[in-house]
Amino acid sequence: MLDKKRNTPFIALIGAAALMMGAPAFAQDAAPADPAAAEAPADPAATPAAPAEAAPAEEVPTDVGGHGELTIMTMFLDAQPVGKAVLIGLALASIFSWTLLLTKLFEFGGLERQTNRFLEAFRGAKNINDIGRVAMSDEFEGNPLADMAAAAVQEVEISRQAGLNIAGEHRETTIGRAVAAVSGVQASLAKRLSGGMQFLASVGSNGPFIGLFGTVYGIMYSFIGIANTNTTNLAVVAPGIAEALLATGMGLFAAIPSVIFYNYFQTRISAYGARSEGFVAELLNAISRQLDKGA
Repeated sequence: MLDKKRNTPFIALIGAAALMMGAPAFAQDAAPADPAAAEAPADPAATPAAPAEAAPAEEVPTDVGGHGELTIMTMFLDAQPVGKAVLIGLALASIFSWTLLLTKLFEFGGLERQTNRFLEAFRGAKNINDIGRVAMSDEFEGNPLADMAAAAVQEVEISRQAGLNIAGEHRETTIGRAVAAVSGVQASLAKRLSGGMQFLASVGSNGPFIGLFGTVYGIMYSFIGIANTNTTNLAVVAPGIAEALLATGMGLFAAIPSVIFYNYFQTRISAYGARSEGFVAELLNAISRQLDKGA
């Protein structure tokens, strides 16, 4: 009886150890055989739907003003009536300016060549009659220096035909009348050479301001359009500003050549005026010399 009591704790200890060793096996048997099945969702309807495709981004229109590529012609056609009037006026002023420029260039070129030929023939004259013949020849018709010489010779001839002693007591008065005749021709020379210069001066001084007026009006109209459309998209704003700046460009295009050639022609007019002054002195010396000879 006593031996049975002593073996009872030992048997209990062996049974507890066997129970602990068998617990992991039971736990493994309780686990699912297929791990993939465990991970699979219980309800196939609960699977989230594939995301919808993103909508394409909105394209920014590239067509400007309905005319495609922005050119000077399209800018002019899209401009407002005031802007078109400014551009047309400046274009006409530019055309007239260039026409006048070319005309003056040819005029001064031909004048210089004709004057050189006349001076060569004048200096070869032997007496007053020869001077008159050279000055009134068809070759030098319209030349200012030839007109001066012809006016002086005609005054001397009129005095001679009037019976005055042009080589004696009436010599000084005859020379004085010749000087007056030459001065009259010189006065018309200044008016002739300066023809068209006032127009060049007006275009050169006022062209940029007229173009600036067109630019201010165009930009003002562009800002009004921005306010009405409530957008600052460059494709909407740029054409109006470009049209406005075109007026300033046209104004400068008309004004710059006018200013440059105005100064150039003024220099040539002054140079020819100085040349005519020298010729007057040479002409009067030749007449006085011939009168002293008793011609």
